[in-house]
Amino acid sequence: MKQIKNLKLPSSDEKIFNLKNENGYIVIYFYPKNFTSGCSIEASDFKKKYKDFKKNKCEIIGISSDTIDSHKKFIKKYDIPFRLLSDENKKIIKKLKVWGKKTMYGNSFYGIKRTTYLLDPKKKVLKIWNNVKVKNHVNEVFKTLILNK
Repeated sequence: MKQIKNLKLPSSDEKIFNLKNENGYIVIYFYPKNFTSGCSIEASDFKKKYKDFKKNKCEIIGISSDTIDSHKKFIKKYDIPFRLLSDENKKIIKKLKVWGKKTMYGNSFYGIKRTTYLLDPKKKVLKIWNNVKVKNHVNEVFKTLILNK
């Protein structure tokens, strides 16, 4: 299984997030846009389970192409306890192949495909969820974490 070696992006904590500096397991979830219904539900679901993930030495990171300012407002509105990273130029989003053609209500457009990565402490990819459906997704990610510890 592949490894993610280099991931550096601006973070909502006003620092540059560097994957190399992270310890333990990591959930990286890519989502289309702050304040949209599916993305708000997904962030809230991760928030509800955040303490359980932390108890199991797992950090959660959300990534979209929204600005840091937008992330800060999103965090404040939903009281999100984890960092959100901004990939405005879509460099990482495209590198990890989460950018692509989507269809909604019969219209085709390009955007972020909701995708989640689970990494082990060595940054090896344990599992990738593509085209995520939000309902029960966080519980599935948590179960996979527990099974892989």
